[in-house]
Amino acid sequence: MMGRLEAQENLFYRFRIEDHVPKDHLLRKIDWLLDFDMIRHELADLYSHTGRPSVDPELMLRILLVGYLYGIRSERRLVEEVHLNLAYRWFCKLGLEGRVPDRSTFSKNRHGHFADGDVLRRLFESVVEKCVAFGFVGGTDAAVDGSTIEADANRDRKGAPHEVEKIWSRKEQVQRPVVDFLAKLAEDDLPAQPGPKQKPPKYILEIGPDAAWSLKNGPGRFSYETNYLIDTDHGIIVDVEATPARLSQEIVATKTMLERSRARHDFQPDRIAADGSYGTGPFLAWLLNREVTPHIPVLDRKHQAKGKYDLSHFQYDPERDSYTCLEGHEMPLRRIKEDARVKAYYASKETCGACPIRKACTDAPIRTVTRHMDEEARQTVRDLRHTSAYEVSRRRRKKVEMLFAHLKRHLGLRRLRLRGLRGANEEFLLAATAQNLKRMAKMVPS
Repeated sequence: MMGRLEAQENLFYRFRIEDHVPKDHLLRKIDWLLDFDMIRHELADLYSHTGRPSVDPELMLRILLVGYLYGIRSERRLVEEVHLNLAYRWFCKLGLEGRVPDRSTFSKNRHGHFADGDVLRRLFESVVEKCVAFGFVGGTDAAVDGSTIEADANRDRKGAPHEVEKIWSRKEQVQRPVVDFLAKLAEDDLPAQPGPKQKPPKYILEIGPDAAWSLKNGPGRFSYETNYLIDTDHGIIVDVEATPARLSQEIVATKTMLERSRARHDFQPDRIAADGSYGTGPFLAWLLNREVTPHIPVLDRKHQAKGKYDLSHFQYDPERDSYTCLEGHEMPLRRIKEDARVKAYYASKETCGACPIRKACTDAPIRTVTRHMDEEARQTVRDLRHTSAYEVSRRRRKKVEMLFAHLKRHLGLRRLRLRGLRGANEEFLLAATAQNLKRMAKMVPS
């Protein structure tokens, strides 16, 4: 006789959620590693002491971490998953009967409170401090790189800066990313602002003007860049910084991360590896002055086009600060270009005009040789390429690229959900926190 499944409702159940979350579950390990006491203290100032109790900030952070740990990008789906999944409920301290905030309440609390403080950075730094305490940060070898993430933007809602500013002027109220952008413009008008000079963008987004047009990964799109500074012993992310997707901002972000990690975690690497986009003379000199050895390819454009003599055919005299050509003529320093940080050397027009090998040297009336003002630093870094330590650093640098692959493939962070540079920074911090927690959970003994 075939049996029949019949659903029967019991009046009472003996059920403990603790018994239904496996001992080796990822969230159990992560819960043991997290410490919200300091975060709760910092959040206290963001909440009023009167009125109805708001959503517990620790609950908000735990729900957000679940989303980034498991690649749940939709806030609506996230609150549904936390409501249904026993392990998520256990991690969020909700039990069986705890109420999960609805999607609108969750979004308002997330954007209303966390955007006004530095809470997410403190959460990230507290996890880094745990990694340091467990000995997972060696502190001698580091790597840095950046990866572009598409902005939450419609490409059609772009225009020339003056056109977009007219649209903003006609609105009674603009969104937070626009307010932040305009405030930053006011700061940039002040003198002596650090960082590279940039040309005004040809187009900006109406709803996210901080985003930069990027062609780095295929078709052009407005994007931000997440910059990682990692310790290459175990691939721990020591710092993260959000920038518009511009190559010039990568070095600015790296300086910020190195200085901040030194102040917060006493992280002072002896060596740092990066790709060729970081190999500019000023940055290499900056690293050497701070006793950090750059294992970075030097950006070199010394070879003359069309088969003419390159820089190696000219002899430099550091005492006289001049060059000597193949015919033995001195080429003294004639001009200094401060903006390009180069010096120009050339002989007189008469000397070059009478030179028997001028056609093999240049097609111009005189041959000019340029030398970078940071050439000594560049040459020091060139000489490092033949060392075994350089090769080791280059191999270990792949760990930062693997982190970006994990970020996009497993955490699903290919396109941002929050707008503006502040929103990008929030998402990148949460994603880096999740990556560090996952790695630490694997390495900490059970």
